[in-house]
Amino acid sequence: MRYRRIALGAAGVAGVVAVMEVVSRAGLVDDAALPPASTVLWEAVKLAADGEFLVDVGATLRAWFGGLALAVLVAVPLGVLLGSVPFLGTAARALVELLRPIPSVALIPLAIILFAEPTRMKMSLIFYACLWPILINTLYALRDVDPVAKDSLRCFGFGTPAVLWFVSLPSAAPFIATGVRIAASVALIVVISTELYAGGVDGVGIYLSDTQAAGGRTDLLLAGAVWSGVLGLLVATGLRGLERIAFRWHSARVEGLA
Repeated sequence: MRYRRIALGAAGVAGVVAVMEVVSRAGLVDDAALPPASTVLWEAVKLAADGEFLVDVGATLRAWFGGLALAVLVAVPLGVLLGSVPFLGTAARALVELLRPIPSVALIPLAIILFAEPTRMKMSLIFYACLWPILINTLYALRDVDPVAKDSLRCFGFGTPAVLWFVSLPSAAPFIATGVRIAASVALIVVISTELYAGGVDGVGIYLSDTQAAGGRTDLLLAGAVWSGVLGLLVATGLRGLERIAFRWHSARVEGLA
């Protein structure tokens, strides 16, 4: 089943590449606006050996990891607190629903004012964007913990901290990990978008912006976009693999129910 999914995914990518190639080569669109897929892929291959581009990738990944890690360190304990204390959860609900729809890119001017250093500015926006999917997943995961399991532990004399540690957190952990995986993809979008709009010194978004200077090179722009997609795919695949390893018991239970 796994290899079938991989094969279908590869077939989908190959189909899109073939359509782009045919459309461009047939002259249905201006090749300056949409270069042939083969040209874009060749430029993407060359970027893998381009030292300056690798520096840009490193700068983007540093900001991505820093902002995401900070969001995890804040959102998970906060979600556990709000999910375990009903009074606090109810009091914070309106604030969470008010703040989480605000797009991070709308806060770029404020972030520039507050953080003069580009990496900190990007990390602040990543933190804000990633806070909400992790927090919401943590809250809902704790609410869905089996009440029978919690009551059973209380019957044996265990207090609230023990119930939280031995029942609630293990049950919620796979769903919290899913929130982190979703947030990781969001973080990549935010960091590259921030680099595009706010500028800076290094970053994939800076590279994409530079490709449009002096007339623009659409093939280089799309090649950089290909690498953005590759980074996203690697991040999602890596985190999904870690989930399978860390929560093998959960995967087995889900497959058994299916």
